[in-house]
Amino acid sequence: MEQTESGKKGSKAFIQRVGSYLSGMVMPNIGAFIAWGIITALFIPDGYWPNADLASMVDPMLKFLLPLLIGYTGGSMVYGQRGAVVGAIATFGVIIGSEVPMFIGAMALGPFGGYCIKKFDDFFGDKIKAGFEMLVNNFSSGIIGFILAIGAYYGVGPFVTVLTGAMASGVAWIVNAGLLPLANIFIEPAKILFLNNAINHGILTPLGIEQAAETGKSILFLLEANPGPGLGLLLAYTFFGKGAAKSSAPGAALIQFVGGIHEIYFPYVLMKPLLFLAVIAGGVAGTFTNTIMGSGLVAAASPGSIIAVLAMAPKGGYLSVILGVIAGAVVSFLVAMIILKADKSHSESDDFEAKRQEAQAMKAESKGANTTATSTVASPDDVAKVKQATISKIIFACDAGMGSSAMGASILRKKVKDAGMDISVTNSSINNLKDEEGLLVITQEELTARAKQKTPHATQVSVENFLNSPKYEEIIENLKNNQSTVDETVTARPMDTGDAGEALDLARRSS
Repeated sequence: MEQTESGKKGSKAFIQRVGSYLSGMVMPNIGAFIAWGIITALFIPDGYWPNADLASMVDPMLKFLLPLLIGYTGGSMVYGQRGAVVGAIATFGVIIGSEVPMFIGAMALGPFGGYCIKKFDDFFGDKIKAGFEMLVNNFSSGIIGFILAIGAYYGVGPFVTVLTGAMASGVAWIVNAGLLPLANIFIEPAKILFLNNAINHGILTPLGIEQAAETGKSILFLLEANPGPGLGLLLAYTFFGKGAAKSSAPGAALIQFVGGIHEIYFPYVLMKPLLFLAVIAGGVAGTFTNTIMGSGLVAAASPGSIIAVLAMAPKGGYLSVILGVIAGAVVSFLVAMIILKADKSHSESDDFEAKRQEAQAMKAESKGANTTATSTVASPDDVAKVKQATISKIIFACDAGMGSSAMGASILRKKVKDAGMDISVTNSSINNLKDEEGLLVITQEELTARAKQKTPHATQVSVENFLNSPKYEEIIENLKNNQSTVDETVTARPMDTGDAGEALDLARRSS
């Protein structure tokens, strides 16, 4: 029994890691997908402002730019800049060797190219004679890229063409058979298990791009991104919830619907598992409405905000898309209302906090993090480390480098500005973190271990929630105290000779 349970957990972890890796190649390039979608919506013959010259960009961007960006990103995730270059070369081979847009091929060849050059460097890195490093590095990248591009052209390209055609035919059959709404029976629970990015960007976006290239739009872009079911659930909590869940639901609804951060409603569902029925029903209703109305988007809507959804709607498609969102919200609201009104428990405050922490733990598991290990990294006095360090840059890091980390960075950036300090506050994905002196990295608790591996010399602070952590005020106070200590030390120890940089360096060391 234990082996069976262990096997299930291992399989789940593998699926989550693969899904996270696939979405990690697409999400950093969503801006390019959106740019392609806007050009398509505006300038194709059926667009808002038809323009044959500008529309000539649509096909090359779809066939070359977008797959190359994915391949480049995949190679970079494996082995930095060298991996990115070789991954892009290998991806170009599969692009030219196929007849369809090579998103699936790019997701395979990009990381494989990075892996190949990494293994070459691991084996030969310490065997290169001094003075020949640049020569070997450049030629090894070129030769390995050349071999992979040739292999991809003759072998991978035709195979992926057949595979992509089969998948597209399968999706078309499901749509034509009217079975697409049933997909939400699986999509909605999978989202709440933090597989939302993997589903949307790892699976639905590549397939949707294929469909949009042929028909000008795709309903697949609306399956996961529809903000209606989450909105309906949070509105039901606003009117019929109790305790902390009720009071926090209106703000959460605004963030979810307008900001597009769907993860914010997951704890509300976990608190009452029956509410899975509400979001499933809302998802099915929304997709059913989109199916009968012929709805679709020209490109992926990311994040899943109503603004992003409407921005990607094709000409004449606003009404059908809005009706799909409304249907999802109304059905989800009605089902959640029934469940909440039937609940007789006296308070939800404790349950909500417990389920919020459970959601964080589930998110950690979905990222492949070891929650036991991470709990030991974030010590209760981790904020105190800020007072002992010289901080010149603050980065909020999350798995994708978007969404919640961007919101956290915005909150702290304002506090830093109000405190009169000149410190950069930005956000990033953990995979893109660079170890450097004077860096403060702020992560959610479940991701601290990964951040520490990427930036061992940085100061680390863990928070439970990017949106309302009490640690932000402590960070500001410690930064101000740190700055005051440096200034006082410099003033108390004037230098008669020598430059000011040396004095400041001495003051920093003494602090």
